[in-house]
Amino acid sequence: MILSPFEWTIAKRYMLPGRGEAFIAMVAGISLVAVMLGVAALVIVMSVMNGFRAELFDKIVGLNGHAVVQAYGGRLDDWREVLKDVKATPGVTRASPLIEQPLLTSFNGRVEAIFARGQTQEDINRLADKVVSGRLDALKPDASEVAIGSQLAQNIGARVGDSITIINPQGQSTPFGTVPRQIAYRVAAIFEIGVYDFDQRFVVMPMQDAQTLLLSGDAVGMIEVQVEDPDVASETLQPIAQKYSGRAVVTDWKSMNASLFEALAVERVAMFVVLSIIVLVAVFNILSSLIMLVRAKTRDIAILRTMGASRQSILRIFVVLGFAIGTAGTLAGLALGFVFLFFRQSVVRVVELLTGQNLWDPSIRFLTELPSRSDPVEIAAIALMALLFSFLATLYPAMKAASTDPVQVLRYE
Repeated sequence: MILSPFEWTIAKRYMLPGRGEAFIAMVAGISLVAVMLGVAALVIVMSVMNGFRAELFDKIVGLNGHAVVQAYGGRLDDWREVLKDVKATPGVTRASPLIEQPLLTSFNGRVEAIFARGQTQEDINRLADKVVSGRLDALKPDASEVAIGSQLAQNIGARVGDSITIINPQGQSTPFGTVPRQIAYRVAAIFEIGVYDFDQRFVVMPMQDAQTLLLSGDAVGMIEVQVEDPDVASETLQPIAQKYSGRAVVTDWKSMNASLFEALAVERVAMFVVLSIIVLVAVFNILSSLIMLVRAKTRDIAILRTMGASRQSILRIFVVLGFAIGTAGTLAGLALGFVFLFFRQSVVRVVELLTGQNLWDPSIRFLTELPSRSDPVEIAAIALMALLFSFLATLYPAMKAASTDPVQVLRYE
């Protein structure tokens, strides 16, 4: 809203506290701080929730693919034929065989439940950037070398070079019953995915070693698939699901992690609504401060009207006053939010130090660090919402000021 020099002079005068107007200025300052905190809270919470979803998606889907083709019974004997058909499906960018089986591992008397993952050499090499110690190139078929998650290594006390025992309860049958199969493997590398459950459970080995451990011959457990558009993974693999109906089932990442991502989506909407109310309460402070300012300036407004100021001029002056408070609060809130996000891990550590509580337990939060990912469109929407609320809050007091009747006000002056 463009102001004339006269209107701008009056607006600047009213922005500064005058004699006896310290309380009005304090309320206006509180309004600015309230808008700032509301906008900052929205930016911080929405960015953290976006980061949480994005990190979970990147880590979970990055390790497990966008979908899997799994045979009923968990044994895919004709996997080469299935793999060929999957790779030929339009929209599929990568497909590879995978063996994943819950087993046990022991080291120095400590026993932990694990997921043994048998993968191709190409898939194993994809973990190269996740390795924290050791080397993956030692994982060769029949070399009895494995890579384990960092949390699993910590739980059992194993380091690179140690020999762990993996136990397959479904061993060979003997006249005395089934004897569990136990094979010793050397720890060649320790990796950290960043998802607590994965780092605590996964043991990666070449696919041939997994087949030997599980006595599965040439069979695999499933075909891991990545597609061009993860959101339509199920539709992309619909031809495979139809062709192998009754023999195998196609499960996409949405189905595998449905409860987790649906809970995140619901919580994200709920938090946005709740925090938007904080901004709404803040703009009510703008409304109250402008009403008090109008009441304090009623005589001045009447004099301005008698000097020729139009109703539109008075309206613009007070709209700009309230909108300036909202704009300043919004900009300050954006700045505060981004500063908080930049130092978020330091803030978490300080709060943990002061309270003595572990605020970010990876075993509960899945991720090892507090994530953040800001969406420019969402940030713009938050800023526009705060500015819109601020503008709407100025309309009533501005119209009240513009409707001041100078005759009634100055009658007894």
